[in-house]
Amino acid sequence: MALMSLAEPNAAAFGREGDEGLLARHGTALLALARASIAWQLSARAAAAFPLDDHPPELRAKRAVFVTLSVAERLRGCVGTPIAWRPLVEDVVDNAAAAALKDRRFEPLAAAELARVAIALSLLSAPTPLPARSEAELLDVLVPGRDGLILSDGRLRAIFLPQVWEHLAEPRKFLGQLKLKAGLAEDHWSPRLAFQRFTSTTVAEPGAGHD
Repeated sequence: MALMSLAEPNAAAFGREGDEGLLARHGTALLALARASIAWQLSARAAAAFPLDDHPPELRAKRAVFVTLSVAERLRGCVGTPIAWRPLVEDVVDNAAAAALKDRRFEPLAAAELARVAIALSLLSAPTPLPARSEAELLDVLVPGRDGLILSDGRLRAIFLPQVWEHLAEPRKFLGQLKLKAGLAEDHWSPRLAFQRFTSTTVAEPGAGHD
């Protein structure tokens, strides 16, 4: 996971060359787009319309992004897309509004709160399968601090961004909490369990926290 605050606009702070370049060029605009989407949703109570033709081709490519909202560095909402299926600008617009109003862990954001909200955008790489026949085997190949992880077991599914390592640095605890998030027991294991890993590159307004 690579992180850059807009207070320190240094492209070298990104961990992956392609995405670091994209966010160095367009991170400020994407954060402004996320904020505009939230403001529009709060005022008009309707989805914002931002024509794709207003944006450069690389922002119209299909990408997956998570939008995290923080107040005083405390999580206030986080919604995202684990697998790319629509243009990046659309993903930012819709996930920003959803993080503000549809994260079930929080009350919907009030208009008066928006000025105190800091926004972070995490651009995800394409997930790749992470085969493991046992929990020990999975923990052996999981890379703390770098790997985001998607878990699925039948219809149950959960995701942790790489930023979660900042709070759950021990791999077994990281995995156990991910299982709990999916609705499974912390010590659960079954042949149906499947995992995918990914990395992320993040651009953030000053004061942004992480899910």
